[in-house]
Amino acid sequence: MFIDRVKIEVVAGDGGNGCVSFRREKYVPRGGPDGGDGGDGGNVMLEASVNLRTLLDFKFKSSFKAERGEHGKGKNMAGKKGEDVLLQVPVGTLAKDAETDQVLGDLVSPGQSLVVAKAGRGGRGNARFATSTDRAPRRRELGREGEHRVLFLELKLIADIGIVGVPNVGKSTLLSKISNARPRIENYPFTTLAPNLGLVRVADVHDFVVADIPGLIEGSHLGKGLGHEFLRHIERTRALLFLLEATGADPGSDYFLLLKEIELYGQGLAKKPRLLCFNKIDLLDEEKLGKLPSEMDGREVLRISALSGVGLADLVQRLWSLLESCGT
Repeated sequence: MFIDRVKIEVVAGDGGNGCVSFRREKYVPRGGPDGGDGGDGGNVMLEASVNLRTLLDFKFKSSFKAERGEHGKGKNMAGKKGEDVLLQVPVGTLAKDAETDQVLGDLVSPGQSLVVAKAGRGGRGNARFATSTDRAPRRRELGREGEHRVLFLELKLIADIGIVGVPNVGKSTLLSKISNARPRIENYPFTTLAPNLGLVRVADVHDFVVADIPGLIEGSHLGKGLGHEFLRHIERTRALLFLLEATGADPGSDYFLLLKEIELYGQGLAKKPRLLCFNKIDLLDEEKLGKLPSEMDGREVLRISALSGVGLADLVQRLWSLLESCGT
């Protein structure tokens, strides 16, 4: 199951209390203060892991609390620090405060970590308050409370190229042919119910990552169909591949529908560099093939058949060139 949005509760550990204590030595009837400090509590942290692809684990457990710090002890013994809680999340996870909508961090690199609930500091023991005028203080500090937060975790996949298209245009077939991905492929709309990632090799020298998201329909930006839930997964891409239906009554009309949807969605998607490509040309006769537009929106339109492999080598090279022009 692909889960890319969850709500969790995190509570950092409270700090331990400082101690009030005095030395009791055989030949020192009035020993000075020796109360130790309380230990700091534990933090709650997120860490990006390349071994995870979804936030599914947080559907089964959504509340996490770190250990509190131990109280200080006599003989100037400080309390032990509370254990941190380290939560593994997929690379590309965004953490937001659910109450303020403040972005706490964006984990885009493997191993990157983020403290999402800070530990409470331990209180000082009475040994800290001794002065020349008060040599036997009975003061101490209580430990401070750890932070308590409710978070939204949102996964945005990290890919170089995002494939956009209407349902059943052949995005999953294309991804399976040019990359190592093996998405589910059937001949009906909305086969793809979750984003898929694939690694594409270019002449055994270079590689790039391609993301295929569920098909978009008119009104996707408003919540219609399935694609609107996954548009966030192409926000991080460097460029887009518009895969267009070559066999329809009006070839290329789906491009303007798709363009409108990503413009209305926003997040800078419409400003990304793009490549246009007709798929399923193996289903056209010579007459219909000749009527396909060779240019749209001032851009060349490539022609491929993902199923038969026609034009795929050129497409991969064009995608790599597009990425190079983006500074990739």
